[in-house]
Amino acid sequence: MDIERPTFQDVLLAKRLIAPYLRATPLFRYPALDQLMGTALYVKHENHQPIGAFKIRGGINFMAQLSAEERARGAITASTGNHGQSVAYAARLFGVQAIVGVPNGANPLKVEAIQSLGAEVLFHGNDFDEARLYVEDLAEERQMRYVHPANEKLLIAGVATETLEILEEQPEIDVIFVPLGGGSGASGACIVAKAVNPRIRVIAVQAESAPAAFQSWQRGALVEAPTATFAEGLATRTGYTLPQSILRDLLDDFVLVAEDEIRRAMRLLIEKTHNLAEGAGAASLAAALKMKDELHGKKVAIVLSGGNTSIQHLRDALSM
Repeated sequence: MDIERPTFQDVLLAKRLIAPYLRATPLFRYPALDQLMGTALYVKHENHQPIGAFKIRGGINFMAQLSAEERARGAITASTGNHGQSVAYAARLFGVQAIVGVPNGANPLKVEAIQSLGAEVLFHGNDFDEARLYVEDLAEERQMRYVHPANEKLLIAGVATETLEILEEQPEIDVIFVPLGGGSGASGACIVAKAVNPRIRVIAVQAESAPAAFQSWQRGALVEAPTATFAEGLATRTGYTLPQSILRDLLDDFVLVAEDEIRRAMRLLIEKTHNLAEGAGAASLAAALKMKDELHGKKVAIVLSGGNTSIQHLRDALSM
C-alpha cells in the first residue's frame, strides 16, 4: 500500500489549523521526578487536552481539511477510546456525522465520552483490530469517509504538533519518549524531531504483552502478535503501513515495558506530579525509568499521552 507521508511542512500547517481550537499543552518539570531519574525530565501533558489525550490534535487537523462532500458523507472509524473521542470531538466542531466502532469490553469511561460528544458507538469484536475490520466494511457499505487510526497523513501531521510544542519550548531536549499503539504519535515525533535536530533521539514505547508494532519495526515488515495488555492505548494486534514506514527510517530505539512497570509509572505520576495517566500515557515514564542509567546528563521529554484511565485500572495501579 502506497500512502503519502506527512512532511514537516504538513505539521506546520496542522499547527496553524488547530490553533483556533486548542491551546498548547504544558511542558512541566518536577524536582521529584528529576531526583528519581537522576536527570532533567520534562513531562508533556497531553492529559490536559479537552478529551484528555493527544489524539485530539489529529482529529481536528483531519476534519479541518476534509472537503464539503466528505463532510456531508460523514466519518467512521474504529478505536479503543482516545482516537474515537478525537474523531467525535472534531466531527462535532465541523458539523460532521461520526460513527465509532469499539471492541466489546472497551473502557466504559471512554465509550461514554465518545457518546457524549455526539458520535454513534458500535460494539464489535474482542479487540481493536476486530472492531477496525468491521468498521472498514461498514464504511464501504454506507459510503462514509473512513478514518484509519494510523494510516492517515493528516492524523499523523496533527499529533506531531505535540513534539513541535516540546521543541519550541525546550529546543535543547536530547531524548523524547513516546507511547506507541498504532504509531501516529511516535512517527509524528520522528518527523518533527529529525527536521529540527537530527541528533534528538526518539524512542517509542509499547507493552511487552502487545508487541506487534515493535516486532514490525524490528523485522521491517508488518507483523501480527497477540495483545494482552490492560493499557488499551497500546493494544494493537498488528503494525500499520504508514507509521511503520516512517519509524523504520527515523526512529532511534524501541522499548517494551511490562504491565507492572506501567502501573508503577501511573502511581508515580500521581505521587510526584499529581497527574492522572492512563496506562499508555504512563508508558513513556516506565521506559525512561528502565533506561535511566543511559540518560544521565541528558534533557529528556516524556509524552504523557492521555489521562483517561478506568477506575479499575487506577485501583490496580494504586494497590501495587
